[in-house]
Amino acid sequence: MLKHVVFMKFKEETTDGQISDLERSLGALPAVIPEIKLYEHGRDVVRSERSYDFCLVSAFEDLEALKRYQVHPDHVAVLNKVREMCGSILAVDFEM
Repeated sequence: MLKHVVFMKFKEETTDGQISDLERSLGALPAVIPEIKLYEHGRDVVRSERSYDFCLVSAFEDLEALKRYQVHPDHVAVLNKVREMCGSILAVDFEM
């Protein structure tokens, strides 16, 4: 099993409406991408200096499944939104 963790820091001009749209878009992906085994995401609640604004935690059977997810057209559409909204994105992928 492979865990995929993404941290997002939004640009200052990113609106609450854009973040809500992102949440809906991410929430729709497990229904259309069978490789997704776990999919959790949410906004940071602590808001400390070191906090990122949003996190996605997902799990895939293996590296090949993650690679198929990454190029899936529905994921690419959401990823384009993320790139537009974020000033910084961090990711870690590790085996469980």
